[in-house]
Amino acid sequence: MRIISRLTRKLWELMFTIMKKLMKSGNILLLYSLATVFIVASCSTTGMQRSEDVQSSMQIVDDDIKLVVVQLDAIGASLDELTKPGQADTKKAFDLFSGNASKIKEMEKDFSKHAAEMEASGKAYFKEWDSDKQNYDNTEIQKKSDERRAALGETYDKIAQNNIGVKEAFQTYVSDINEIQRFLSNDLTSDGMDSITPISDKVVNNGTQLKYELQNLQKAIENARAEMRRG
Repeated sequence: MRIISRLTRKLWELMFTIMKKLMKSGNILLLYSLATVFIVASCSTTGMQRSEDVQSSMQIVDDDIKLVVVQLDAIGASLDELTKPGQADTKKAFDLFSGNASKIKEMEKDFSKHAAEMEASGKAYFKEWDSDKQNYDNTEIQKKSDERRAALGETYDKIAQNNIGVKEAFQTYVSDINEIQRFLSNDLTSDGMDSITPISDKVVNNGTQLKYELQNLQKAIENARAEMRRG
């Protein structure tokens, strides 16, 4: 996407350079023709660029999910290790858990930001597609466009369906993990760990459920990307 944007910018810069030379030479007809051709060509790539933007935003969220899934497993393992009965080196186990807690907090911020950007780019893409539907005089082309819009829209809507509750569940999970970390930082005794273990077990289970929900969202994203590439 960035490469395409840079190329488009370079083409505009080249066009302006040529136009300046034509203006100096007084060749108004050639100047007008060049501007018209370039504008038409630029508009014809707009739909492709929007598609690239949507796919790029989905790829970023897909990558985020892959990292988060690995981190959720790491947090669960480190928290289980920390709170297991007879833990010999609680300081080392706590430091490992604390590091994992800090990482998931930053990952949640990135995921939330990128998911919002993905949603916005998707809305813009389909909004522009819907506004273009009036441009077809050929009824057969209009029918094909409507069919593709419906098929892709149905696939893309599954992203929103799978994303229901994920953002809130992710934020709650991160909040719980960081509060457990803060609690244990003040009371890293056997009694302190015993008292927090029932809660930490529940949070680990919540993390497992969150992982499954994120993987379902990831599958919906991958299906939508595949449909867009095929279209």
